[in-house]
This record gives sequence, structure tokens and C-alpha cells, in this order.
Amino acid sequence: MGLHSNQEYFVSWEELHRATRELARRQLPAEQWQGIIAVSRGGLVPAAILARELNIRVVESVCVRSYAHQSQVAEPEMLKDISCTEDGAGFLVVDDLVDTGNTLRFLRKRLPKAKFITVYAKPEGLPLVDEYEADIEQSTWIHFPWDVHLHYVDPLAGEDK
Repeated sequence: MGLHSNQEYFVSWEELHRATRELARRQLPAEQWQGIIAVSRGGLVPAAILARELNIRVVESVCVRSYAHQSQVAEPEMLKDISCTEDGAGFLVVDDLVDTGNTLRFLRKRLPKAKFITVYAKPEGLPLVDEYEADIEQSTWIHFPWDVHLHYVDPLAGEDK
């Protein structure tokens, strides 16, 4: 997929599902994976789709705070660690997006043998992800479907008379 060049990019549920399913296809054969580690919160929905598509039952979450609303924190903070693996061997670590790479850099130290995958990737974070589905420009703010609320918008031409 090509770069999205607008400053804001809104991802629909359908697009997220399609992109994550394609990412799952590239993780076959599924037997090579012992489980999935979702990076909370953004990786939870992609992890559920991957678990379904790869028929993987072991799914755990790791909770890292690296953002406060729309601002990155100075140092990522581990809020909840995982217990399913010591080093990540045989596990997929899944997040929605790699941006600057701070979260994945932090988690790679904890899980050096895991495979790190994201649905979307920005250039600054690319060296920290093993595989991803779609490029996003560094300056673009991405809005995931769980972060937005749909509402009615008036037609450009106004209402019928």
C-alpha cells in the first residue's frame, strides 16, 4: 500500500480488518507460533483478528504507557508484563502502529526473540518492526475506529427545500 499523505488519516473498521487479515496471511504457517502478545491498547483488536485468522488460542497482553492522549511520554512505562514466555521465542508481538518506535524498542529488550508486527508503520519506527501492512507518513496523525465517533454531516448543498 502507498503512503497516505494527508495530515490526518481515518481508518475504518473494514480497512483495519482487511489490512490485519492480510498481515495474518503472511504469518502462515500458523503452527510456527506458540501465541500472540498484544500491545495494549492499540494491539488488542489486531491481535484478536490475528488469533482468529491463525487459529491461535494463546493470546496475552503487555501493557506499556508510551502516550498520554496525543503526546509521547519521555520513557515508556511497563504497566503489566507477560508471563507466557521469557524471551518471546515463537510469539508474535502485535501493535496497531509503529510511530517513533519507542514502544517496540522498549519491548524488544524484554522479548528479543519475538517477531514484532504492526498493521501500520511510520518511517521513524520501521527499523523496529519485522513486518507491517501499510505505510503512513511520519507527520500524519492516524485515527483508529475505536478512537472516533461517527455522526451525521449536512450535505454540501444543504437540505432539500
